[in-house]
Amino acid sequence: GVQQKQRRCKRGGEREKATTAESRVEERWRSRATDRTGEAHGASQKQRNPDSRFRLVCCLIEQLTEEKYECMVCCEVIRVMAPVWSCQSCFHVFHLNCIKKWARSPASQADGTTEGWRCPACQHVALKAPNAYSCFCGKVTNPEFQRTEIPHSCGDMCGKKRSGGECNHPCNILCHPGPCPQCPAFITKSCICGRMRKQVRCSQAGPLLCEDVCGALLNCSEHFCAQVCHSGPCQPCQLRVQQACFCGVTFREVACGTDREKFDGSGYFTCCKPCGKMLDCQSHRCQQLCHPGQCQSCPLSPKLVRSCSCGQTPLSKLLELGYPERKTCTDPIPSCGKTCNKPLPCGDGDSVHLCEKLCHEDSCGPCSLTSSIKCRCGSNSKEVPCAAIQTEQDMVFTCEKRCSKKRSCGRHKCGELCCVDVEHKCSMICGYKLNCGLHRCQDLCHRGNCQPCWQTSFDELACYCGETVLFPPIPCGTRPPECKNLCTRSHDCDHPVFHSCHSEERCPPCTYLTKKWCMGNHEQRSNIPCHLQDISCGLVCDKLLPCGSHHCKKICHRGECQAEGECKQPCTHPRASCGHPCAAPCHPGTPCPPSICSAKMALQCDCGRKKETVPCADAASSYQRYAAIAVASKLSDMQLGESVDIGQLTKKEQRKARLECDQECATLERNRRLAEALQIDQSVDTFNKSATSKYSDSLKEDARKDFKFVSEIEEEIKNLVELANKGKQPKRSHCFPPMKREHRRIIHELAEAYGVESVSYDSEPKRNVVITAISIKAMCPNTSLAALIERETVSRAPPPIAHIKQHTSKADNSNAWMNQSKEEPSIDYFDVQD
Repeated sequence: GVQQKQRRCKRGGEREKATTAESRVEERWRSRATDRTGEAHGASQKQRNPDSRFRLVCCLIEQLTEEKYECMVCCEVIRVMAPVWSCQSCFHVFHLNCIKKWARSPASQADGTTEGWRCPACQHVALKAPNAYSCFCGKVTNPEFQRTEIPHSCGDMCGKKRSGGECNHPCNILCHPGPCPQCPAFITKSCICGRMRKQVRCSQAGPLLCEDVCGALLNCSEHFCAQVCHSGPCQPCQLRVQQACFCGVTFREVACGTDREKFDGSGYFTCCKPCGKMLDCQSHRCQQLCHPGQCQSCPLSPKLVRSCSCGQTPLSKLLELGYPERKTCTDPIPSCGKTCNKPLPCGDGDSVHLCEKLCHEDSCGPCSLTSSIKCRCGSNSKEVPCAAIQTEQDMVFTCEKRCSKKRSCGRHKCGELCCVDVEHKCSMICGYKLNCGLHRCQDLCHRGNCQPCWQTSFDELACYCGETVLFPPIPCGTRPPECKNLCTRSHDCDHPVFHSCHSEERCPPCTYLTKKWCMGNHEQRSNIPCHLQDISCGLVCDKLLPCGSHHCKKICHRGECQAEGECKQPCTHPRASCGHPCAAPCHPGTPCPPSICSAKMALQCDCGRKKETVPCADAASSYQRYAAIAVASKLSDMQLGESVDIGQLTKKEQRKARLECDQECATLERNRRLAEALQIDQSVDTFNKSATSKYSDSLKEDARKDFKFVSEIEEEIKNLVELANKGKQPKRSHCFPPMKREHRRIIHELAEAYGVESVSYDSEPKRNVVITAISIKAMCPNTSLAALIERETVSRAPPPIAHIKQHTSKADNSNAWMNQSKEEPSIDYFDVQD
């Protein structure tokens, strides 16, 4: 609040200084104008306070004199010696060359017309292009610059006619930019009613009003105006009177003076009903609608009727035939006896229905035929009985088809039922927001862009602190000016302010670097911007949960660790049977529920070749089998006379759950014993087994199924590794085309065997693999996978026959061979290397 008061006092002091400076400039100009012209208005002019127009003039003069005014076209400062041109509508000043180029450019052309150009500031359309450099009042062409005079002025009295009002006094200040100030002279002016005369300023706008009653005759020509002296015409008479129609049957209550011009002595308006007045024949009544003036003569008068009712035979001929002569209007009209044949209102477009009755006096019809009538738009038609058609309007109906044509705006559809319009003009309001963003277009819906907002403010537009000001006129939607001073608003923190003054409601966040604790209060970090609140250290929270058994596993966070529900982490209490954790959802205060243990256990055979991870339940069955064997062995010790405690097995024995060895384990054990007997060093890779150990069994199986694909991929990887190791570039890459997932897996496994990096890119079905060989890491194996598969497919030689001792008889030989084969399996060279 203290800062705002200081800013207000500062702005108020600056305004007082500006007003004092403007008053001094005004007095100097007016004194010089009085000395040159000899006018006697000096005293009244000095007493006059400067208005908004004069403040604008002062600002323009100050900016042009100090060379601070910028041309709107080139955005350069206007020098005091440069030729200029001033708009007579908005009074903006431009360089003469700049405004000439603008007037010739297509962007300055007026919309909808080929003549004239638009002012770049106020969009005012002018017909004459700027072509000369003249002073502001237009008296002198190419004025010379004088340091004691206003730049670009002639230094003489302005003398232009003031805009607005009925002032005839010319402007009496020196030639100046901007609008001429209001006239300060006093004139004698009468009020509207003419009863009072008063001396007022010549520049005073609006009529002069007194406090007497108007008393003018109102529109009814009977009553007088009771309002106080006012501008404009008097209001219509508000008294309510009763008026009768022309036929005198219907009455209405309206304001006095309504339809006064239509009054003919009998009525004021028509009630649109049959007149009903007695005609001059005193036998019939008037059948016309309520009308002014006297009724017409009786249409059945003998003077008016000259033929029969159907009009085919004159009455003179019927008189010759012996028909009686008509003397009054009540006498019947003789009939000629012919068919009437008068056209009826029904019928189609090609044919007309005629009356089929004999000559008669009353109205024709009804017709017994049917007519095909069309709708207004002509798209539908229907058959109706002629008895329903009485007038020509009944020959047209309105269908239910809605017009789907676009209106003149090009956005909305017509939507009218049975539309017959040629030009579908849109009657809706546009309503789009204008370029200012504050007002909406009030024109009828139209094509193209809306016109720019024409509303202009003549108030000063300042920044928040009031140091930077834009002077009027200011187009609607103009943002406050940018201010380079530091922001003076109150902030939440006490850190230094680095951002400038702004017009937004909220200040930008504070970027001052401070020390702050993380959200979980694990550690304090420095160089953290002040506005950051949620800072995470990236560590696990590890706070003890309400259950008392588990810790929070979330990353450093704000708020409670367990926001919703109970703890869902697995229970860590050991089972009584196997010692593994319970693994059920946390249940503090209750015993562990009975369930099957699903923990994984690593088992191996006695020789250690077979290794497998099995659930705890399967391992328990293996342990039971092992325990049965152990009990059996202890029972055998009991038979030998030893004392054995079979009540409980030791913990060491309980952990001896094992897998059963298979035939391959026996083969490896036999080969080990044979190598030990033959003194063969198994650490030496005699048969190059390490070369083939890089290829997994699944990769070998894939190579056997799709040998061609695997060999091509391996050849490509091999060439890439050789280029990386032998070439100048230590890094080589290759991109394979998109392929299936199984083929990509083969590439990844082969790349791993060759020490090549492999990465998959893109998504299905365009996913592909890119391999990269680095000279230090990539290396080709001793044996390729393709060569290994080819060697396996070659048929092996039959195993050699084992050496057997010679016996005397053939039968013994055969028996010995069979016994030996049963007791001990044969040993060959291939068994040793496998």
